[in-house]
Amino acid sequence: MKKVLILLLISLYIASCTDNEEDLNKDISVPVTVSEVKLRSIEKYINTTGTVYPLKEVSLKSEISGKYRLLKNPNTGKPFALGDKIVEGTTIILLENKEFENNLKINSLELRLEISQQTYDKQKSLYDKGGVTLSELKNAEIEYVNSKYAYQDAIIGMKKLSIKAPFSGVIVELPYYTYNTKVEANSSMMKMMDYSQLQMEVKLAEKNFTMLKKNQKVRIMNYTVADDTLQGTISQISPAIDPETRSFSAIISINNSEMKLHPGMFAKGEIVVSSVDSTIVIPKDIILSKQRGNTVFVVNKGLAEERIVTFGIENPDEVQITSGLDKNDRVVIKGFETLRNRSKIKELK
Repeated sequence: MKKVLILLLISLYIASCTDNEEDLNKDISVPVTVSEVKLRSIEKYINTTGTVYPLKEVSLKSEISGKYRLLKNPNTGKPFALGDKIVEGTTIILLENKEFENNLKINSLELRLEISQQTYDKQKSLYDKGGVTLSELKNAEIEYVNSKYAYQDAIIGMKKLSIKAPFSGVIVELPYYTYNTKVEANSSMMKMMDYSQLQMEVKLAEKNFTMLKKNQKVRIMNYTVADDTLQGTISQISPAIDPETRSFSAIISINNSEMKLHPGMFAKGEIVVSSVDSTIVIPKDIILSKQRGNTVFVVNKGLAEERIVTFGIENPDEVQITSGLDKNDRVVIKGFETLRNRSKIKELK
């Protein structure tokens, strides 16, 4: 009988404490920050990283030996240097080799071409009048054609003495040679790039394969251009999955017309795979995962009201809400961690 009485007293005491705690909680207002739900757009994207490379790149070497002469950049008035922008066809370096030039005999070949052409034209005129045979005309034509090819070969040979830009771009390597000293054939002369268009090869998880397609938009970011985002597109997708890494390759083409990214830089990409306009979007970090489902708190008449929400598309930071919230609901974005359903709240400005 005494034990029963003691247990009854303990139960009454615990109940009294619980009631007092609940009464106390009713009087406490939890400070929170609130944001009104607005309709806006959301994108689902895949994060990836890679190194950017130029679409155009060339290393030029000397085809023959000769005395080295680095020319002046007409835009700066100084010898060409690293970082100089050059236009296609611009001569950067000259090699002087008189022996090579003499062996080409370009002047005599030009005269020979001129004479053979005159002879051919004359023979053709005479043949039309019956003055020469067909064999004589063909021999004159052969001499003319051979002279033309020989002269063209000499011109090609002369071009080997000039190092010219094969496309418009920027000098990125320019080995130093003392002016007027002899450099050997196959010596490195310069390296240039056009990086107004870049590409980045990325590795993506197998689960993303069906989400990708050519021409999908990609946002490109780098810490050096933190306040700006470049635009890219998926230009190539490999159909093969690597069995060891369970990944596949894709190539992203990047518009870099303002030269904000430089070849070799590490960049982050966000491949946009789907999007929804004019929908309810909230930050992921305000969602509580509970046994009943994903939960957020909204403010209703000074009290916190618990809502179970359903997700649509999502990205690492945000999620679309397809049910559980309405436009203009006032959702708690700070201070929600200690809230319970019907908790009193105090809104912070």
